[in-house]
Amino acid sequence: MTEKSLKVVVVDDEALARRRLVRFVKNEPDVESVTACANGPEAIEAIRALRPDILFLDVHMPEIDGFEVLDAIPAAERPLVVFVTAFGDYAVRAFEIHALDYLLKPFGAERFQEAFQRARVEIRHRNGHGQRLASFLDERAAQAATGVGPPRWLDRIMIKSGGRVFFVKAHELDWVEAADNYVRLHRNQEVFLIRETLTALEGRLDPAQFARIHRSTIVNLDRVVEMHQAVSRGYVAVLGNGTRLKVSPWYRERLEERMRTA
Repeated sequence: MTEKSLKVVVVDDEALARRRLVRFVKNEPDVESVTACANGPEAIEAIRALRPDILFLDVHMPEIDGFEVLDAIPAAERPLVVFVTAFGDYAVRAFEIHALDYLLKPFGAERFQEAFQRARVEIRHRNGHGQRLASFLDERAAQAATGVGPPRWLDRIMIKSGGRVFFVKAHELDWVEAADNYVRLHRNQEVFLIRETLTALEGRLDPAQFARIHRSTIVNLDRVVEMHQAVSRGYVAVLGNGTRLKVSPWYRERLEERMRTA
């Protein structure tokens, strides 16, 4: 008899799609429990409370999308993630944040089973992307504690443009935004484009100076002069040069705390 040991959370704002996915999960012989969530806040609460092994996560949801759900969960506590969406444009971003698989709607039972088997193998062999991520985090923590290893934070960023190479000092940046497979660096009225993901760059910027305020935005805390509630849901950070940046609700409290201690 197969041991039932896997805890699964399913997140989709479409009721029919959610029920169908739950049915697929329940057909797997080693599933101990499956919890269905209809939106981002429910998903965050379920992940924190249940610590599931596998998360089937819709990307395109109102208020809080799938990427913002993951932003609210520390990397070391995230389950294996399989994105479920009708929008193929999100695929690159999904794998950038270490998603295990990507189910493009509409998909059948066979494609679902393929994704579930991948998750099953990752969990049972303990050598998948979750283990690699944990090892990476442990390595970074050890380097920070001992001072051994490459420099912890970026001092300057190399820019290649128009056949020339030059450098921009990190502390001179006002804010940074994601642009598909690239990142736009904003300094005063200048904009520089580099080929790197926002998540990767965030890991190399000094957290005492830079903070993530949205899934697609990082800001230099020294440039923030004001933060207030927007007309619609959410908040806006205002920079010294007048730039207004959207602040995700899940980053607001952390940003306010960082600004108080900066």
